[in-house]
Amino acid sequence: MSNPDVIVVGAGLSGLACARALVQSRVKVMLLEASDAPGGRVRTDVLEGFLLDRGFQVYLSAYPEGRQVLDLEALRLRPFVPGAKVRRGGRLHTVVDPLRRPLAGLGQVFGPVGTFGDKLRVLEMRQLSRSGEDEDVWLRPQRPSRRYLEEVGFTGEMVEGFLRPFFGGVFLDRALTTSSRFLEFVFRMFASGAVGVPEEGMGAIPAQLAAKLPTGVLRMQVPVSDVWGHRVRLEDGEQVTAKAVVVATEPTRAAALLPGMPVPTMNAVTCLYFAAPEPPVTGPWLVLNGEGRGVVNQLAVMSEVSPAYAPKGQALVSVSVLGVSSDEPALRARVVAELTEWFGSQVAGWRHLRTYSLPFALPAQTVDALEPPHRPVRLSPGLFVCGDHRDSASIQGALVSGRRAAEAVLRDFEM
Repeated sequence: MSNPDVIVVGAGLSGLACARALVQSRVKVMLLEASDAPGGRVRTDVLEGFLLDRGFQVYLSAYPEGRQVLDLEALRLRPFVPGAKVRRGGRLHTVVDPLRRPLAGLGQVFGPVGTFGDKLRVLEMRQLSRSGEDEDVWLRPQRPSRRYLEEVGFTGEMVEGFLRPFFGGVFLDRALTTSSRFLEFVFRMFASGAVGVPEEGMGAIPAQLAAKLPTGVLRMQVPVSDVWGHRVRLEDGEQVTAKAVVVATEPTRAAALLPGMPVPTMNAVTCLYFAAPEPPVTGPWLVLNGEGRGVVNQLAVMSEVSPAYAPKGQALVSVSVLGVSSDEPALRARVVAELTEWFGSQVAGWRHLRTYSLPFALPAQTVDALEPPHRPVRLSPGLFVCGDHRDSASIQGALVSGRRAAEAVLRDFEM
């Protein structure tokens, strides 16, 4: 391999964003990816005509960085309903955003999930989250999200029936130890735009970024074994030298390649996919478990969000369980039994497609982890790191971190 100006290790979203920004500044970049496709943790597999995202994920159209680097129109974002179906008291109840669906919202004001006062507090929280500039959220005082919600004044019924499964599913943190800064950021994004998936799956996002790179920049199935100084050693023994190296792998791998870098705490999730003859819920709804028991946290019929997710005449059901299990068949049996309580005998006709056990799904966003909110990307002259563990644990954070790393590299080149 010829020596480039910059080697970027890892073609996840942050690595792609970093490479893109460097290429735009006319820097010679080599982007090395160990797997057979870009995306990192944001990938979509095709199985029997079904599109299986590697874990339930969504894109928030209000992400400021995404608006700068992505062609959202080309992604053909398919939105969820601004609300959720909540399983509570043995029934599904509809909760919607009254400001986006006012007529439907009026019918939910006195619904069983929370009190009328809780609904007013949601509106107050929405107004607070949208005040000021985007960056202001990261400078506000922080405490665990559970305490923040209690201080806002939400009842226990509202927290347990809706807020815990909703935000717990976003953070992959059932205990809601996640920083209130991250909660306010997420709430601001939900309140400011649509929530959805690209028509052809979440993998369309990294695919679009990769397609914008010049031919030859991205080299796949090239695993890196060591990084030191301005050099990398490939697993086949070859060494490549550059003016700078950016490590953009997933967080645990980055820590292994960069001795001394702390290993971030990672939150885990298990995602199970089922093919169904018909959807258990019609419409692009997120279905939350507000019962306060059971293993299922949320469910979505992805083919109701985007029909491209399943072959014609079939439905794709995505089920999320927080954490991972060493006994996947037993977990699957519990999920099926639980969903049979929800939807009856139709679940017996579902066919299991695949289970994704993801122990390193998302960096934990605790109070300590977000102080400071933007961690350094320059480790030493010529050595950099980026990823959602350096900013917020989100697509927004990954894209921002990649840009910040590119900007830091360019500053070093000016020295």
